Amino acid sequence: MDISVFVKTFVAVFVLADAVGNIPIILVLTKGMEPQQRNKVIDKGVVIAIAVLLVFAFGGQFILSYLDVSMGSLRIAGGLLLLLIALQMLQGELNTPILDEERDVAITPLALPLLAGPGTLTTVMLLMSSAANPNLSVTLGILSAMFVTWLILRFCNYIDKWIGAEGEVIITQLLGFLLAALAIEIGSTGIKELFLS
Repeated sequence: MDISVFVKTFVAVFVLADAVGNIPIILVLTKGMEPQQRNKVIDKGVVIAIAVLLVFAFGGQFILSYLDVSMGSLRIAGGLLLLLIALQMLQGELNTPILDEERDVAITPLALPLLAGPGTLTTVMLLMSSAANPNLSVTLGILSAMFVTWLILRFCNYIDKWIGAEGEVIITQLLGFLLAALAIEIGSTGIKELFLS
């Protein structure tokens, strides 16, 4: 196992997954849920994110080239998805749980694109292709980073009790604005890649 590749993968995936920064967003997306329901959403989201990261680490280049999809297109799609969620947050439309048969927040937006976004997918693909024998190092790096992310996200329930209902409203509006900015940043990077490079 290559320790330097493991450390690079761990740091990159953990930082890009941004567990601490995503806690308030998860609280908004799972508003009204019981702690057990929220934990199930977090568990499922992290498992799906790990699966997607591993698939992209080992076969990302093949998948994208087979479908003729560029990383720029992937960034634009992720940005649009986050922008739609941000607009719902700003308009106060996320006051009820979004866990039903039609839509599962564990898949989008938690697993994709919050935990396993275009940046993270690109990074694991690059790390896998840049080292001589990266398979074990990159895989362990992904698993370790996502395990720490999962531990941090499990603190959502305690934070939810601490901030209360009014705090949730303030955080929702503030994060909706910041999420919209992040979405535009991701999307504009994709546009630059597609049209200006």
